[in-house]
Amino acid sequence: MKRANIPHPLSGPPGVRYLLAIRGISGFFGIFGIYYSLIYLSLSDAIVITFLGPTTTAIAGYLILGEALSRREIVAGALSFMGVILIARPPFLFGQSDQVGGEKGTPAQRLIAVGVALLGVLGGTGAFISIRAVGKRAHPLHSVSFFSIYSCLVSVIGMIVLRVPLVLPRSLTFVGLVFSIGFFGFFTQLFLTMGLQRETAGRASLGIYVQILFAVAAERWIFHTIPPASSIAGIVIIISCATFVALTKSSNTEKEQKARGSADVDLSTIRLERGSLEGSDAEREGLVSSLKEEWPHNDRQDIEHGRRGSD
Repeated sequence: MKRANIPHPLSGPPGVRYLLAIRGISGFFGIFGIYYSLIYLSLSDAIVITFLGPTTTAIAGYLILGEALSRREIVAGALSFMGVILIARPPFLFGQSDQVGGEKGTPAQRLIAVGVALLGVLGGTGAFISIRAVGKRAHPLHSVSFFSIYSCLVSVIGMIVLRVPLVLPRSLTFVGLVFSIGFFGFFTQLFLTMGLQRETAGRASLGIYVQILFAVAAERWIFHTIPPASSIAGIVIIISCATFVALTKSSNTEKEQKARGSADVDLSTIRLERGSLEGSDAEREGLVSSLKEEWPHNDRQDIEHGRRGSD
């Protein structure tokens, strides 16, 4: 940031520092939920639970930021929660089940891991909303730096309070894996912030659904495990709901843009007709030039023909 001459590299821009602090703290709990759940859940199960994030983000964006929220998103969120239940397989619903590949611990520990993962979903939601609230008032690197700083602070405090021992790397493999987490995590947070600055929180967060493809592939070819049938069903439900919301929302957005464009053209037409009768030659020339940029080639020829006829 110093090299790029970004102002306030450490403290952040005035007026949004508290939002950046919220982004850092909530982002920590979002990452912590994923890391903790990976202890007892398979990779695909832990990742797919985070897919509740777009739904909770859309609801929070509606309540906090006043962004649009449709009924289909609410229904999709409820169905996605059912998918999470299929992944968690709580004993009071499914009974005592055998441990499957990629999972560790008892059913109770797995249920706790799911609860912590859901806490991570809320943390990620807070991070998404705070980034969206900041918008372009801060550089994306400000968001990433605040996330890193507060993650370190909260981690140190948590380790002191819970008396968690410090683990030092003992092999080059350990160092390489930790470095990879930091390297790829940096670009993940950077591109996530850039996306949230350019799109609504609910729709921008839909990009995380791509993770399931890599998670399932890694679980199969690296860890040599296959998710149980209930987890696969939960994954299908969550991805189907997310895809439905993404496609329908994209279609609605295109319709709104077309309607808005038609309204703008109608207004320009009224102004052109009024200018032809009452306005000056300079005003008419300006309106014709602006319409040339908005209308197709054939329509522009009609405008030119009409203008010459009026002259």
